This record gives sequence, structure tokens and C-alpha cells, in this order.
Amino acid sequence: MAPFLLSVLRAVSAFLFIAHGTQKLLAWPVNQPRNSVDLMSLSGAAGMLELFGGAMLFFGLFTRPVALVLSGEMAVAYFLRHAPRNFWPILNGGELAALYCFLFLYFAAAGGGAWSLDALMRTRRR
Repeated sequence: MAPFLLSVLRAVSAFLFIAHGTQKLLAWPVNQPRNSVDLMSLSGAAGMLELFGGAMLFFGLFTRPVALVLSGEMAVAYFLRHAPRNFWPILNGGELAALYCFLFLYFAAAGGGAWSLDALMRTRRR
């Protein structure tokens, strides 16, 4: 069951991660205090990675490289935005960024699982 549960974990975490991108870029499902994000800003770049990288991760397309990039994004987010506030993640609000960072690092190592476009492409090549 592990390859299938890996796929479920990947899809659910990607679905939740996409919401961060849609919030930044589309002001949906929750509007941010600022209604528009400059795409050339750090928040704009993060929103693009979260929306499009999250979608690729959701479908399991190029899971390993996409997950590695998203893991790096979350590490940068943690150290730029959260760590300066306090050492402890529970106090600096960075526990979600840290969790996503290591979850995506795991996907970079483990792949997308049995239910992914990567697995489908692999079987079609054979």
C-alpha cells in the first residue's frame, strides 16, 4: 500500500499548497490584505511556484525536480520570513513552511508514487 499512500499524500499536500498560490495570485479563496501581487516580487514568484509547481506535484508530473524546487522555496520562505522572528517554529509561525520543506524534500527522493503521471509515463516507455 505504500506506493499508493505516497500518491495520496503527494496529491493532498499539493492541493493544500496550491491554495497558497491562488491566494497570492488570484485573491481566492481568501483575499489578502493587498489585493494584487507584483509578479516580479518575491511574493509573486512564490505564488507562481505554489500555483503551478503545486499543480504539477498534484498530478505527479516531474515530481522529483518540482518537489526539490518547492522544498527550496519553503526553506527560503522559512529563513527569510519566519526564522528572524524567533528561533522556535511554533513561535515564529513557520511550522507549516518547515513541514512543507521536508515533505517536498521527501517527494524529491521518493518520487510521485504509483498514482502519478510520472509512473504512467514510465510504464508507457516500457
